[in-house]
Amino acid sequence: MQSTDVTYAAQISTAADVMLGLAAEVDDDMLHRPTPCAGTDLGALMAHVIGLSEAFAAAARKDLGPSTSTAPQVSESVLPDDWRTVVPSRLRDLAASWQRPDAWQGMTQAGGVDAPGAIMGTIALSELVLHGWDVARSIGVDLELPDGILQVVYDFHHPPQPQNERDGMFGPVVEVPEDARLVDRLAGLTGRDPFWPHGTLEE
Repeated sequence: MQSTDVTYAAQISTAADVMLGLAAEVDDDMLHRPTPCAGTDLGALMAHVIGLSEAFAAAARKDLGPSTSTAPQVSESVLPDDWRTVVPSRLRDLAASWQRPDAWQGMTQAGGVDAPGAIMGTIALSELVLHGWDVARSIGVDLELPDGILQVVYDFHHPPQPQNERDGMFGPVVEVPEDARLVDRLAGLTGRDPFWPHGTLEE
């Protein structure tokens, strides 16, 4: 992953808004749907969105503790009964926390990993974008984000690390044609099958 001295506060806000829109389309009867994350249904994935929002908001504030010191187990995440109010609240807090200039300065922590604020903020953006893609695919819609945001995340993960360093984060790179849509190339770069679940790339 490449380092960056650029802040992406506006991009995080946009990605959080898109995730909010996707969450609003999730009906209770969809929560057991599969997602592109192996072994993780949509309910567990939405619970993970809550957890990552809490962790990265705390990381932005340098409020280090249990929420930032533990790596998440996505498939084991449990969705609270009041998730329809919790998800928007946590996403808005995440976006607001990274609006602070000091969030991008100094060192911080998330998922048990210490990193500069500039790196951690870019990881927060990546989490929103990639899991937004996962949620969108699970409910059968396309991820609608500007290519400028997708490019930030693509460049952050390109070139990919050796697979032994990616294990626990991403599966093996899925080869995607160079002339494919950026969103499909980003999915493949981060170990997601852009063909999921239909077997063909969308036009």
